[in-house]
Amino acid sequence: MSDEHSTSASGLMASLCAGMFVFGIVMAILGAILPSLFATIALDKAEAGNLFLVMNFAMLIMSLAFGPVVDRFGFKAFLLACAVLVSASLVMLSAAASYPVVLAAVAVLGFAGGGLNGGANALASDLNPERRGAALNILGIFFGFGALTMPFLIGALLEHLGLETILTVAAVLSLVPAVMYAALHFPRPKHEQGFPLARAASVVGSPLLWLCAFLLFFQSANEFTVGGWISTFLSELIGFTPAAAAIVLAGYWAAVMAGRFLSSRIVSRVGNTRLVLASAVLALAAAVMEASAHSAGLAVAGAILLGLGFAAVYPCTLAIVGEAFPAFTGTAFSVVFVVALTGGMTAPWLTGRIAAESGLRQGMLVPVVACAAIVILQLVIMRALRRSTRSR
Repeated sequence: MSDEHSTSASGLMASLCAGMFVFGIVMAILGAILPSLFATIALDKAEAGNLFLVMNFAMLIMSLAFGPVVDRFGFKAFLLACAVLVSASLVMLSAAASYPVVLAAVAVLGFAGGGLNGGANALASDLNPERRGAALNILGIFFGFGALTMPFLIGALLEHLGLETILTVAAVLSLVPAVMYAALHFPRPKHEQGFPLARAASVVGSPLLWLCAFLLFFQSANEFTVGGWISTFLSELIGFTPAAAAIVLAGYWAAVMAGRFLSSRIVSRVGNTRLVLASAVLALAAAVMEASAHSAGLAVAGAILLGLGFAAVYPCTLAIVGEAFPAFTGTAFSVVFVVALTGGMTAPWLTGRIAAESGLRQGMLVPVVACAAIVILQLVIMRALRRSTRSR
């Protein structure tokens, strides 16, 4: 690899990390500003639920569409447009004085944020064919930093600056990757002479792709469920104060970030498939510990171990997909992101229904089942990859 190419790839990776930082802001911002929206526009609980639904649905639509677009037309204009739209939607939120405006802003936010996520992961996979797992874990670390930034800014500065100013700061931060995308040289589109539908259809029909997609269905179910319900579980069943539960939740996210940093260092030696399996087994043990915990110590340990166990599963599975389908990375990632997001939308709802009928401890069995499904699916994936290697 020439020095010029290496420098270009490094610059692009830096821009993708900046984009994932912004996607972290996107994913955290609605929950962070919701208490303020209840006060400023008299939002009720049903309307708040609609905001999450609309944002996730917009992200789902983008996840379905982005892959063929980037495979056919390339990443530069797509990522640039997504970053600008995220910034514009944050400006809309900062000035919103009514529910319809907030609803429109979060729809744009979810659509553009989903594009940043999909495009950044797909291009990072293409840029790092020899170290996909490490590169995608690094992107996950920057996502975590972004997700922590908004709650921190709002918690520390809301009384001093006000929500409008904080959202404006977030909008300016969202333009940083846009500037980087505009300045950098991107790889040419893979299929600029025309999108080969027959070959793309064979990718979409691959059993390996769908095995990975359903593994990420259960992993997204885990991440959305634990991130959404763990604080309530700790408060209602273990006796934590809201502040203490929030600290444990922060510790869970810190464990995810630490686990991804560690994974980026060891995945080249361990391999993506074995690291996913080991992580899933750890997560299964931690999920059982958490669901059965009756003491503060076990509950905290379970939450931290869940973060460590979850850390490598998503990025390393994406690396497996990128390695298996290098000519159609965007299209393959579209499939797995759509299936994954469906799991992320469904599982927290299911947990709530189970909690309403039988109690939250029973609801926290959802991650136990999901972790067990991941272990089984990963064993099947490893067997399929071994067969594929022997048949070559």
